[in-house]
Parts: sequence; structure tokens; C-alpha cells
Amino acid sequence: MQEFWFYIKLGFNHVLDLGAYDHILFLSALAIPFTFKNWKRVVILATIFTIAHCTSLALSAFEVMTVDVGLIEFLIPVTILLTALYNLTYVFGSSRASGQYVHVLATAFFGLIHGFGFSNYFKMLMAEQDDKVLPLLGFATGIEFSQVAIILIILGVAFVILDLLKVKRKLFIGIASILVIAITIPLLITTFPQ
Repeated sequence: MQEFWFYIKLGFNHVLDLGAYDHILFLSALAIPFTFKNWKRVVILATIFTIAHCTSLALSAFEVMTVDVGLIEFLIPVTILLTALYNLTYVFGSSRASGQYVHVLATAFFGLIHGFGFSNYFKMLMAEQDDKVLPLLGFATGIEFSQVAIILIILGVAFVILDLLKVKRKLFIGIASILVIAITIPLLITTFPQ
């Protein structure tokens, strides 16, 4: 149990590492359109992201599939950019029903990409381990806990801005998404494949 707890803490801290803020940025972009009223939907999206994330992490850890690290490092900020752009088109567009399905599928696909981003780090940790299932489950649990914490923080910020400061929802989503895009552009430039 102590080993499992170790991997939970490792997964939790790995996502909340401010030096590698791309995961936080993606989750922020994912949560921006939501409020506490529809918190279940964003937690479901985060869980779908975690499942996909852990699937690609497992595929890599068990050496079923490997992906070029340079390509993944570039695709991660692409997923952040696309999520923020989706927020803008979703809030200012007219098609909302079909957008939910696209949101779920894109979140799952983006989870696969982010999972491959963690795979090298996880494989280094598991180099001497025979049993990879328990560490993988602990790591995934820590990731899920940290993602829920990030989402709650974003929902809290949205509550303050929307309900207490009375900022219009479209304006909040638009400005927050543009801010995410502005932060993501340097990541895209530095990770662009050579």
C-alpha cells in the first residue's frame, strides 16, 4: 500500500509541476467553458482524458507502442491550442449539440497524446520494476486527483468572475481562451519539429 501511495503522490505532483505547466494549461482550457452548475460534465471529460492518458501510458510502458518524443512534445501544445480555439467556436458558434460529441472524442484523443508525453518519464521510473500495473494505477489515480483539483480551481475562478464580479460568460470564456492561446504560442514555437 505504501508503494501505491508513493505513485499516487508521484502522479499528483507530476501534473501540478509548474515547470511543466502544459498539463495544467490543457486542463484549464478544458474547464474554461464550465461552471459549478455543470461540474459533472467537465469531471467526466477529465476522466475520459485520464483513461485515454493511461491507455497510451500503458501501451508505452509495456512497449506495445512507441511514438516519437519530439512529435509528442509538439502535439501537446497543439492540443491546448485546439481546445482553446474550440472554446471560442463553441461559445460564439451556433452548433452546440454535435459539439459535445466532438468535445468528448477530441478529449480522448488528446489524452492519448498527453499520455505518450508522460511515457518516457514513467518508463524511466519502471526500468527496474517487474510489476508495472500497480504503479500505473497509482500514477493514474494521482493524475486524476490533481486534474480534479485543477478543475475545481478553474471552476472557483469562474464563479468569482461570473457570479461575484458579474462578467458575462461569453466574455470570460473568450478572454480566458485567448489568454491560454497566448501562453501556448511560445510552446508551439519551441517544440516545433526541426
